[in-house]
This record gives sequence, structure tokens and C-alpha cells, in this order.
Amino acid sequence: METSGGIQASLAGRYASALFDLARDERQIDAVSRSLDLLSQTLVDSRDFAELVASPLVDREEAARAFAAVSQQLSLDPTTANFLGVLAKNGRKNQLQPVIRLFRRIAAEHRGETTAEVVTAHALKDDQLAALKLQLRSRVGREVSIETRIDPEILGGIVIKLGSQMIDSSIRTKLNRLAEAMKG
Repeated sequence: METSGGIQASLAGRYASALFDLARDERQIDAVSRSLDLLSQTLVDSRDFAELVASPLVDREEAARAFAAVSQQLSLDPTTANFLGVLAKNGRKNQLQPVIRLFRRIAAEHRGETTAEVVTAHALKDDQLAALKLQLRSRVGREVSIETRIDPEILGGIVIKLGSQMIDSSIRTKLNRLAEAMKG
């Protein structure tokens, strides 16, 4: 399945596409999505888990055991739990976060949604996310799922990537423009 934006071109894209195809065939897209959301949150909340995923020093067997324990602890669905085992055994545990991001995008496309990548200096509150989602939906004329990322280096404001459009109202960009204008 070749999706828009060439998702399959990357290693993470191939894994995400394979996981999505499996979830679709087993009618488990929602269950896998919920499990991936739990894993994504665990990567944020648990420094130990994030280090396990990122560390090249953790061998494949150890990673597989750790992923199995995390799967059980989080009560992940069997498809996702098996997939984590495959990532570990193939030495691709470091692809987990990109796979989650790309799976979300594929699932959103499957539901007829557009995905917006939103970068802010600080986490958005639920009401801010809801308002942003409403504005983006009115702009594109269909449902929009939002992937958020925090990057303190933008200093403030927001950067939104929606398809091929980029809306950059970050303070960093405004300061850079001002510096360029002052150079003459």
C-alpha cells in the first residue's frame, strides 16, 4: 500500500505500513491505535523506557524481554505486543517513535482525516487543542488529527505543517526575520 507523502519510503514507514495492514486485516485498527498511544505516552513519561528504546547497548534479546514486560504491564493488544517483539528481534527498537507517528498518519488517512503536525514551545491545553482542531477543520473542510511536539527552541508561538502548507508563527522565526530586515 503506497500512501501519500511516500510514507513507505522509510524504514519506519515500511514497519508502520505493515502494522497497519495487519491491524486492518484483523479489524484491530482502533485497538492498535490505543496501544500505540499508550506506548507514545510511556515514552514521554518513563525515562527508563525512552532510554531502553534509544540505547544501542541493549541487545535484541534483552529488548524483546523488556518490550514483552511493558506490553503486559500496559495491557497492550496482542497485535501491538507481537509487533514490539518483531521490532526488538530485528534490532529496530529505535524506530518505535517514528513508527507510531507514521501509523497514526496512515490510520488518519484511512478514516478520511488529514494530519497536522503542530510544534509548540509548551504543551497545549485540551481546550487549546480543541480550538486549533476546529480552526484547521474549517480551513481544510474535513476532520483533522493533530500530532503535537514540544520544541522549546521555537521560544513561543506555533508551527503547523498541514500537508504541503507550513504556518510558522514561532517567536524564533519572527526574531530571525527581524534580524534579516535589520541587516538591510
